[in-house]
Amino acid sequence: MGEPANRAGNDSPGDEQRASSDEVAQDSAAGARVFGGQTLLEQIGGVYGMLASAVPIVVFVMVNSVFELVPAIWSALASAAVIAVVRAVRKESLQPAVAGLFGTAIAAFIAYRTGEARGFFLYGIWMSLLYCGIFVISVIVRWPLVGVIWNFLNGSGMGWRKDKPSLHAYDIATLAFAAVFAARFVVQNWLYLENETGMLAVARISMGAPLFGLALIVTIWAVRKANKRMKAMTWQQHESDTEIERRLREKYG
Repeated sequence: MGEPANRAGNDSPGDEQRASSDEVAQDSAAGARVFGGQTLLEQIGGVYGMLASAVPIVVFVMVNSVFELVPAIWSALASAAVIAVVRAVRKESLQPAVAGLFGTAIAAFIAYRTGEARGFFLYGIWMSLLYCGIFVISVIVRWPLVGVIWNFLNGSGMGWRKDKPSLHAYDIATLAFAAVFAARFVVQNWLYLENETGMLAVARISMGAPLFGLALIVTIWAVRKANKRMKAMTWQQHESDTEIERRLREKYG
């Protein structure tokens, strides 16, 4: 019993600093990982994927400004398909490309049905409003979506909901994403009503990855805070169990 205590007592300040640094590094890595160890950036295709996601939009607007709506629709679809093929040839993750192709197909269909170029952005506008509502409702019912998704994917359970500071941190992260979706809807819907197709494209691109990055920073903060809280609670529980065991041994031998 005395030996572990002596070892703990002989730890140098440098060892404690290194341990603290290692813990911070682990929390940072944990905050960036998702979906089986991949980072969020990797899940959206990396920097290349973020740039590629803007290609169909740019192609659509440029072709529509020179030709008619139908050639613009087919050009946007073709560009999205080419991106998917390139990723397949390079043996990269197809998830971002397939999602982009699917979204472009829906946007193209709406534009064709409405007969207006601005219809190409209608799907994204209303999906932003839907996502905003879902994220806000999840906070209201005390199941903040960021916390639910993160801990489900990492198999951490839902014990964080019993800790108010952790719950509050995930509330903030969830509301950060809700604010991003709300901003996208307000700005892009206004441009849609003003029939500003070119500015819609600019808003769609500029309010994509940059705002997502800001919300991601808040999410990493929330994950790190919740992880530290849960580690501290687990250690306190361990100490309580150890103390109870010690007292029982002293009482009953």
